[in-house]
Amino acid sequence: MQYRTLGRTGVKVSALALGAMNFGRIGHTTQDEATALVDEALDAGINLIDTADWYSVGESEEMVGKAIAGRRDDIVLATKATMPMSEEPNHQGGSRRWLFTALDDSLRRLGVDHVDLFQIHRWDPSTSDEETLSALTDLQRAGKIRYFGSSTFPAHRIVQAQWAAREHRLSRYVTEQPSYSILQRGIEAHVLPVTEEYGLGVLAWSPLASGWLSGAVRAGQDITTSRSKVLPERFDLSRPTNRARLDAVEQLAVIADQAGLTMIQLALGFVTAHPAVTSALIGPRTLDHLRTQLAAADTVLPADVLDAIDTVVAPGIDLAPEEKHDTPPALLDPALRRRR
Repeated sequence: MQYRTLGRTGVKVSALALGAMNFGRIGHTTQDEATALVDEALDAGINLIDTADWYSVGESEEMVGKAIAGRRDDIVLATKATMPMSEEPNHQGGSRRWLFTALDDSLRRLGVDHVDLFQIHRWDPSTSDEETLSALTDLQRAGKIRYFGSSTFPAHRIVQAQWAAREHRLSRYVTEQPSYSILQRGIEAHVLPVTEEYGLGVLAWSPLASGWLSGAVRAGQDITTSRSKVLPERFDLSRPTNRARLDAVEQLAVIADQAGLTMIQLALGFVTAHPAVTSALIGPRTLDHLRTQLAAADTVLPADVLDAIDTVVAPGIDLAPEEKHDTPPALLDPALRRRR
């Protein structure tokens, strides 16, 4: 297992990190299965576990807490908040009121007195940067979090938050967690240059592109991934976006075969090759999934393979831009593009 420094924190984390979104009802993973996944991941050298309060409405955090009991000090533990946790309008967002409550709830579910990394799951346009950063700084000073970061922030919001931290003399985000894969390379154009400029650690989620790059999706075969059951529209081949993805997958499969690699090794090796990326978050549901992904732990793609990938999906291009989670609101809501 390779280890990298998480931004400028000095903390060493594994190049592959264990994402726990599938723990609980989302992935239909039981406690025994989750514990087995954590055990094997730790034995393989993974030392970063990432979860969120929103994953199965707290169930993922509870499972992670039970799985790491007795081994807390050896784990870099990360969780997230801001996504809706109930129909109550104030049980979400980046306000001081909610973040204090959300973190206490997460600590209780995880069975710990602090987390190493507390992340803002999505930018909250209704809350000022000063409000959120002030709350996070106070939680850090209270010893409940060691560091804090952002997740799926557009580049301009990352810059704005860095400016706000300096302007108001508050602690700053030290990490960003964006979606990144061979099929979704848009962050190379804007987000990754910004994270490099500010020295942020980058934890890339969905490096297998929701299963498109797992090797299970090929032309002429029924598409059967866990995500295809939850989000069938993302695999509907009547949609031009999905036909483009399938065409890219077929070309990538040839590159992987010629290099003597599995598709998973190609996909994870690509993500961890970028100098701005600290870790790729893998989210296995089963031990078999985990083992095939761990096989990529030491994969280093040579320049000719990386060049070949560039000919299939050009740098900075998203094959499914409509699935981005960091799109400025004005691009999604026409009313925001009209003078009042």
